[in-house]
Amino acid sequence: MVRHRGIIAAALAGTALVAVIAGLLLTSGGPGAPARPPAPGRPVPRALPARHQPPPLPASTTLATMLVTAPRFATPGGKRTGVVATSWYDRVSVLPMIATRPGWVEVRLPQRPNGSTAWVPAGDVTLGSTPYLIVIDLRTLHLSLYDRGRRVFSAPAGVGTLDDPTPAGDYFVAFDEPPPETGVGYGPFVLVTSAHSPAISDWEGSGDAVIGIHGPLGMDAAIGTKGARISHGCVRLHLSALEKLSQVPPGTPIDVIG
Repeated sequence: MVRHRGIIAAALAGTALVAVIAGLLLTSGGPGAPARPPAPGRPVPRALPARHQPPPLPASTTLATMLVTAPRFATPGGKRTGVVATSWYDRVSVLPMIATRPGWVEVRLPQRPNGSTAWVPAGDVTLGSTPYLIVIDLRTLHLSLYDRGRRVFSAPAGVGTLDDPTPAGDYFVAFDEPPPETGVGYGPFVLVTSAHSPAISDWEGSGDAVIGIHGPLGMDAAIGTKGARISHGCVRLHLSALEKLSQVPPGTPIDVIG
């Protein structure tokens, strides 16, 4: 779990890249020879449609840092639905930008419900970028880090159990913070994410159940080399793997797939 200024965040607790190439069914009579006709009564074989490989991962993601508490809209210039604050849990709001329109940007939000987005005036943010992407695969029980579209490492992970699952979806690193306790296996820092437990709404009276990425909390053996379903939704890593995420800045996208 993650405690932030008295708030315990139930831990953390998204898109698999699968390339499939379909072959062509050809019947040939040898080099230079015309195609041999099919046997009588048999259907004429047809070439299967080619399936294209998925596009390469983006080299970077544009980030929008909130300059002021901005009005929030469901569509550009549409009905106002609230505000997007300059901070979340006293940390500056650095949000992935997912679309633009003249004078507007669409950003992901850290609040419930999971996957929330909003349009805000472009003048209320300043833009930056991150080259990183974190992918958490709930099928293979591994976390991978990508840098400019290239995978730089992959490690086994402890994820949520079936009763308290790690939620699949598109999230981001909201901020990092020191561990709530030392000497118990959180590691040197915790990455607090924009994901929230789908099974726990109020962890130990904290008012929420925010998901984090942190150390193994004594479950190194269970995580092993293959990963395990051992948490209340968090993602637990061996300390050597967690330390490789130390350069990942707030706003970095997290895809949880499975």
